[in-house]
Amino acid sequence: MGPRILVTGIAGAAGRAVAAQLAARGIPCLGSDARDVTRQGEDATTAAAVRLLPATDPDMVLDLRRLVDREAINVIIPTLTVELPVLAAARAGFGRDVRIIVGDPAAVALANDHLFTAWALQAAGIPVPRFGVPGDLAAAPASLADLNGPVVVKPRTFKGTHAVHLLAGTGSVSWKNLPAGQLVQEFIPGADYVALVFGTPPRNAMAPVAVVLEKTRTPYGRAGSDEVSRRVPAAEANDVRKLGLAAVRTLGLTGPVQVQIRRRADGTPVVLGVCPTLGANSTWAPELLDAVLATFMLPAFNPASFRRCPAIPADALG
Repeated sequence: MGPRILVTGIAGAAGRAVAAQLAARGIPCLGSDARDVTRQGEDATTAAAVRLLPATDPDMVLDLRRLVDREAINVIIPTLTVELPVLAAARAGFGRDVRIIVGDPAAVALANDHLFTAWALQAAGIPVPRFGVPGDLAAAPASLADLNGPVVVKPRTFKGTHAVHLLAGTGSVSWKNLPAGQLVQEFIPGADYVALVFGTPPRNAMAPVAVVLEKTRTPYGRAGSDEVSRRVPAAEANDVRKLGLAAVRTLGLTGPVQVQIRRRADGTPVVLGVCPTLGANSTWAPELLDAVLATFMLPAFNPASFRRCPAIPADALG
């Protein structure tokens, strides 16, 4: 029996992109979203779409479970960042016959918070921008010495690119007046990439997948900042590819992951953030969805078997 697939976030760009890729493979899917999904227009990428409770609602998992039972769903592909921690925590409650393409709860929790991600990667020796939180910067202004020049201020949990702000400098900022839950990050001016990685357990039959995309260089928070200009050939940007793989392995993430990477002025790549789901950019890397579908047919692949790696693999940054 083939997979009966549910794609969440179908009203968004990522959900539509995943549904279109499934349709191109001749695989039907059901879509769901907390937003209005009644107006599909000319887009026939999904056979049907239903409205569910948002991830912030305590009964969202119950709502989703009822849909899964009613429609005999056996594969759930989440595309909304906000729902990943909820689905990771609830994954075991859906039974053995339902595969949710989301990582281990602890790893997803690390990736969901930009501060936790930076701490974990920095501790493992993975290069990240210099960073801090407004409370620490207000209490110890001397720590701003490492954040001279432009800085990025963004929520610790993803709230869209409109919530990310680029500041020309730190001299006139009142850190104590910034809202809670913000991360201050050194601005990295160089080439902008996203490494699309499908992480697999070390002793699994599937090899990890890593595809590098180069993004259009536009200011933070502006429309088009996530547009992809090209898929980087395998012979190029190998250091970016290895860094993406190392970040995924270090955090212990499973399945599809987007790793945001930029180069410093000297060319060194650093990890800006990690999102463990298929995004709209997956259209450029059909290998990612192929790997997702392969997990349905490969019982040996068990996302729960992934655990945080205590050190960077020996060849990860070589």
